[in-house]
Order: sequence, then C-alpha cells, then structure tokens
Amino acid sequence: MKTRFCLFLLAGISLLSCATQPPSKPIVLSAKGYSEHLEVRVKSDDPAVESLQFYQKTETGWIKAGQPSKTPGSARFWKEKNSNTSGLFAVKAVNEKGIESALSDSVSLAFRSMTDNDYLDMTQEAAFRFFYDASHPVSGLTLERIPVDFPDIVSSGGTGMGLLAFPVAVERGWITRQQAIDHIRKMVDFLAKAERFHGAWSHWLNGKTGKAYPFSKKDNGADLVETAYLIQGLLTVRQYFTNDVPDEIYLRNKITELWESVEWDWFLRYPESKVLYWHWSPEYGWDMNFPLVNWNEVMITYLLAIASPTHGIPADCWSKGWQSGKHLNGKSFYDIKLEVGWDYGGPLFFTHYSFLGFDPRNKRDGLTNYFKNNRNVALIQQKYAVENPKGFKGYNAECWGLTASDNPWGYGAQEPFREDNGTISPTAALSSMPYVPELSLPTLKYFYHTYRDSLFGEFGFRDAFNPTENWFAKSVICIDQGPIIVMIENYRTQLPWKLFMANPEIEPMLKAIGFTEDRE
Repeated sequence: MKTRFCLFLLAGISLLSCATQPPSKPIVLSAKGYSEHLEVRVKSDDPAVESLQFYQKTETGWIKAGQPSKTPGSARFWKEKNSNTSGLFAVKAVNEKGIESALSDSVSLAFRSMTDNDYLDMTQEAAFRFFYDASHPVSGLTLERIPVDFPDIVSSGGTGMGLLAFPVAVERGWITRQQAIDHIRKMVDFLAKAERFHGAWSHWLNGKTGKAYPFSKKDNGADLVETAYLIQGLLTVRQYFTNDVPDEIYLRNKITELWESVEWDWFLRYPESKVLYWHWSPEYGWDMNFPLVNWNEVMITYLLAIASPTHGIPADCWSKGWQSGKHLNGKSFYDIKLEVGWDYGGPLFFTHYSFLGFDPRNKRDGLTNYFKNNRNVALIQQKYAVENPKGFKGYNAECWGLTASDNPWGYGAQEPFREDNGTISPTAALSSMPYVPELSLPTLKYFYHTYRDSLFGEFGFRDAFNPTENWFAKSVICIDQGPIIVMIENYRTQLPWKLFMANPEIEPMLKAIGFTEDRE
C-alpha cells in the first residue's frame, strides 16, 4: 500500500509540473484578413492548449491584440477603434493556467474591404471546417454539434449534408482532391460496416463503433429521412469523382453498393401502401408511427425511394403518399402566393434540406414549381421580420430568418407567428441564397458587421441568436452549417445541383412522377 501511495504521489507531482510548463509553439496553417477581423489558423498537438492569443508587432515589441480565442484551432483579432490597417502578427497558445507558449512564426495581415464573393468565400470556408477539421477522428463522419453534448455521436443526415460540400471544397481549393478522396473513403468504409436496418442508418451513430445511438427511446433503429439526406450526399459525391483511377472507381462502387442496399420499399410498411414511414426499430417495430405526408422536409425521401434501381417504390406514391395530407395552400401572405405548404411557409429548413442536391428550377409536378414556391416562402419570412408583429428586438429587413435551431430555452423549430420567440437563425436566410440572393447577401453582411464576434467563430456563423434576450448560441450544428455551404454554392455555381441531378437514376424518376418543364 505504501509503495502504491508513493507512486501515485510521484505521478501527481509529475502531472502538476507538466501543467506549469508552457504549451508547445503553435504552427501556422493559414492567415487571412477580412473587413472586421484577422484570422490565423494553427495546428497544436498540445492537449494543454485552452485558447490562442493574438500578438501584434509594434515599434516597442510584441503586444497583445484583442482577447484570447477560446477555439484552439483558430485565433481571431476583431478590429478595434483606431486599429492599424496592416502589420505583422503572431499567435501564442495559452493553457488553463494562463501560461503562454513561444510566439508562432509571424505573418503579415491587413484589414481589407470585401467584395460579395469575399463574404461568400469567408462564410463557406469557415463552415466547411466543421465537416473536415472537426470530423470524428475514427469514422470521419460529422459530429452532431460543437460543443458536443454526447461524446462520439455522429449524425447520418448531417454527414450527408457535409458530403455535398466536399466537391465545393476541392473546387475552391480548401482541400486537395486526394485529401477529399482519402477522407470520404474513410467515411464510406465506416458506413458500410455500421449498424443498419433494412439498409437504412439510424439518426445518430457511435462514431467509434458504428452502433446505433438512440435519438429517443423508441427512435433507436432506422431513420429513413436521415438516410435520405445521407444518400443525397453520397450520390452527389459519386458523380464528382468520375476519373478512371483506382481510388475514384473504389469510391463510386462503394457508394453504389450503399445506395442500392437501402430497402426503401420495405418502409411502405403495409401491402399496397403508398405512404413511407420514417422510423423502424428492431425493439419497438413501427411504434413511432410517423407517416411521411404533408409539405415538410422529407421530399427528398420520396424522390430517392422512387429513383432506387433495386428497392424502388411506385411513382404514384408521390401524389398518393407524400401529397396526400395537408399539402395545398393557395392563399397569399403579404400579397405573396403560396401554392403549397403551411400558412406563412413554416420553418425555412423545409425549403433547404431536400433541395441541397435536388435542383427545383424550371420544373413543376402536378401542384407547383418548388423553386418559385420556396422563393415565396423566403420572401414572406423577410416581410414578416419587417412587420415584426410580436415586437421582438432586432428584427428588420436585413435581420430575418426563422427555422429549426437552438434558442435560449433549448431547441425548437421557429416559424412566423406560431413558434416565433425572437430567435433568428443565420442558416435560415443564408441557406435561402439561391432563392432570394437580393435579400440573403445583405443579411449575411449585416450579421457579420452588426454582431461581429458574438455570432461568427471558427466554424462560421453560430447557430442562432435572440436580441430580445441578449442571447447568442455558442453552438454550431451540422444540419444548419451544411446547408449554408451547399446552398450558397447552388447560388454561385450550381455545382451541387449539377452533380446530383446528373446521376442516371434521377431523370427517369422525374418522368415517372410527371415533372414537366416550367420556365416562366
């Protein structure tokens, strides 16, 4: 016992002495200047690092610039009154005791005016770090959120949204093509071994083991909608890596295997059914009992289920299943007509999740042109913010956007009137960029300049804020960050739309449903 005690005491002394040692010097990966802030991204393998401190070179030596950045991968210095417009900067790593490392290598940086493209580049690149730099170390899949609530939890649907961003990252030079291939190969190999239920993945997975992690008590098995978001991303990636080289052939074949193994038809549940069901559990069966009907975020599930070459469902499930509930609207709000959907349009994620890969332009089914209808939903939301019928602080023509996000009381799906609690979610307006760029781009600038470091961090815009409550989320969430990257790119180059729509299964599916050209 005495020997063990001595060893423990010695170990404690060793740990204590380590805690008083300065962290290792951070290695600079990149450095950029923007209108309101300077940013240096660093690499530090020292687990003791808690924050990063900017330093600026002056005539008398190096002085601290701004407050420490609490995210260890990126240091930011926000423009202060009478700030020098340019100069030499460096970074020190700081541990929990406040002990600083040696200065990093210095970099030359300058505040600068920004073009529209600069704002879009800044926003997309920062958000992509969530899906690449902060991905799960074992599986490569996407974390549900940062800061994490549960260690090792990854999101199947969020992973799909992140996958759509990888071609964007390669084309814009954030990572190389080979880096993307290597990362996605790790992801698809893990997905192939992960627990599945009739080919469908669960909402949450354990990023180490691949086992389903319950989203709720009975939601511990298949989640068909999250699976659809994942497949949407996989098919987009499959269509990008088309070179005739072993790595890309492997990716295409593996993705095809995963796509063709999803038993979409099994989720019709009943013989002769036209309605898909969201959940199935090996323990609770169909107890969740959630039919996929009405206008909502699940449109992509029907599109893919009808398109499946191996487990397809009848094309009339589109009209007799998904559209069988409360779908048509026909009313006008602020003199803007909604052909389908909820009064005032509902939360804006309805217009984003299913349209990350699916291009709704210039086509209509029997009810509407979904691009025009989605544009009208965004227009109505902006008009609602201008009217501000509940009198919340901060709402105006450039500060708008209600959707599902964190809020001061937890998490909720904010929407006009019914669920409006004063919480603005940046993803709502920014992911509406293809529909209303004339509104979304000024809003992006407004968020950045008005709320500065309270709202913009290492992974881009944080999840939400509520000016009435003087509350700003600390979180970023996968299903909000992913649409920002992808929908901004669909506005800029339409790359995600072009890739997904080029899959050979898509055009026959559109014809079977009865989509027709609509270029008005």
